[in-house]
Amino acid sequence: MTADKEQDRLFAAYASGDPEAFRALVTSLYGELKRIARGQLRRGRPGSLQTTALVHEAYLKLAASDGSPARDREHFFALCARAMRHLVVDQARAAASAKRGGGAELLPIDTAVHLVATPGAELSRVDEALERLEKVNSRHVRLVELRVFAGFTEEEIAELTGSSLRTVQRDWQRARAWLRVELGDGA
Repeated sequence: MTADKEQDRLFAAYASGDPEAFRALVTSLYGELKRIARGQLRRGRPGSLQTTALVHEAYLKLAASDGSPARDREHFFALCARAMRHLVVDQARAAASAKRGGGAELLPIDTAVHLVATPGAELSRVDEALERLEKVNSRHVRLVELRVFAGFTEEEIAELTGSSLRTVQRDWQRARAWLRVELGDGA
């Protein structure tokens, strides 16, 4: 059985409530999850999370969640990206509260690298803005999570979601514009 067919089988089992299928999926996609975490940490994320720790913390968060299981590969990576986002934001908030917000700068949002390399207080603002965007357009939030927190390129997201590259680019542009407005003139 090919890896893709095996993953499809595991996603179906996981969606049916098989907890062992989740463990098998994480094992099967572990290398990809580590690549995502490595990319986040390489971009200068604040804090002291290590690649393996970030993957394992995301796993624990997802395993303990009562949410609906991943339906497919795209949904799985979106859930993982969201879990990693929350972990990174929580760590940044903790660091910012320890420093009382010292050294906060305006948030540049033109590129994913700038977005994720912001000080903890600013990253907290981004997270709050994403929560508001979720109520308006959840597809844009998923795109931001895949692009910024999972480190996928626009081309990879298009392939993963089954969308055209142009659609992903247009949605990325709209999501960034919405975040600029939400985060103020300095964004």
